[in-house]
Amino acid sequence: MPPQPNSENPVVRPSRVVKFEVTIRSLVAVVLVVAAMWCLWKLLPVLLVLIAALMLVVALDPLVHALETRKVRRNYGIGVVFIGVVGTLGLVLFLTLPPLFVQVNSLVEHEPEIRARLIGFLEQSRLTTALANGLREVRYDELLNSSKSLVLSATARAFEILAYTVAAIFLAVYIMVDRDRLRGALFAVVPRRHHIRFSRVLLNLTIIVGGYIRGQIITCGLMTVFILILLLVFRVPNAMAFAAFGGLMDVLPYIGAFLTTAPMVVAAYAVSPATALIVFVIMCAYQEFESRILLPVVYGRALRLPSSVVFFSLIVGGTLGGIVGALLALPLAAAVLMLIEELRVELPGETVQPEDMVVRQKDEQEEREYVRRTENQPAEAASAIAVEITRERKSEEIEEEAEKKVEKGDLAT
Repeated sequence: MPPQPNSENPVVRPSRVVKFEVTIRSLVAVVLVVAAMWCLWKLLPVLLVLIAALMLVVALDPLVHALETRKVRRNYGIGVVFIGVVGTLGLVLFLTLPPLFVQVNSLVEHEPEIRARLIGFLEQSRLTTALANGLREVRYDELLNSSKSLVLSATARAFEILAYTVAAIFLAVYIMVDRDRLRGALFAVVPRRHHIRFSRVLLNLTIIVGGYIRGQIITCGLMTVFILILLLVFRVPNAMAFAAFGGLMDVLPYIGAFLTTAPMVVAAYAVSPATALIVFVIMCAYQEFESRILLPVVYGRALRLPSSVVFFSLIVGGTLGGIVGALLALPLAAAVLMLIEELRVELPGETVQPEDMVVRQKDEQEEREYVRRTENQPAEAASAIAVEITRERKSEEIEEEAEKKVEKGDLAT
């Protein structure tokens, strides 16, 4: 028998040695990962163009599909939809930019008068006297000289964004025209036994992006209506132009609030200092209401995310990626949760429920049936069948959820 441990004869156990062996394969893998990350970083603008194009495709494809149901050829429907979208955007810019330029020109012409009134208003309080003195000593020639480089860089950046936007539009057109071939090529690199699950993931991604775009339309529309009513009540000139501009800028998180509020306050100051102060306070209050209450509610319903997850995702995305990160935070968060659900990932603290087992058995049966039906067919034809099966099952799930809601309502009553 082995000796029993005691205070006089302790058992000495051999120390555990952990060996890390660096092989050629691991070194090559590390180099490839680093090279891939470097390439992704360099190609970040291209990836953003691709993401924007895919969002356009998801947003406009239902319109094209509606035209197809009315016996319009797909290519003609794509042309009609994109011409309509570009024409609408051009009309909005045509109605918005000229009045804004007129307003800016008017503010520049009346700048001495506006500044004198603002200085007089600030001098009424001891707390703001220093601000009044600083405003009186402002020299615009020095500001213009110091801001020339900033203006040039901003102009170059604006042209760069315009070029990327045009590229995204054309890429979206090409993707929609070559939809079947691109989908077939995408499914060709995925094992056929996973086509149904892959198709389900793609369908849910389109639903997520569509919900995100609908949320943007709702929030931007509400911002437009709110600004229009606010400025009309206080009789601020060019209320329609400022409302349209504010609705467009509401797409940009954080910076959109500043770009919208600052020109409105300046324009309202031409009416009176009290009007400018009231407009500023009301706009700040609405921005708080939108970010704290409206966004979590709207995007929570559209993306099926809890309000806390929506709010936290916006904070994390803005902190890590700035404006771009905040724009992509919500669809990315919804996509992660969707992948966990659709790939049937077992979380550590969750137990498998009986209904989960039924769903998995249904998945396996559906995948076997799909493999049988598409045994000798090319990837393009097989992908179309996978999409059809996935949409039918999605419709069944929506009907089942509706029936469950009705039953719960009956039980509650």
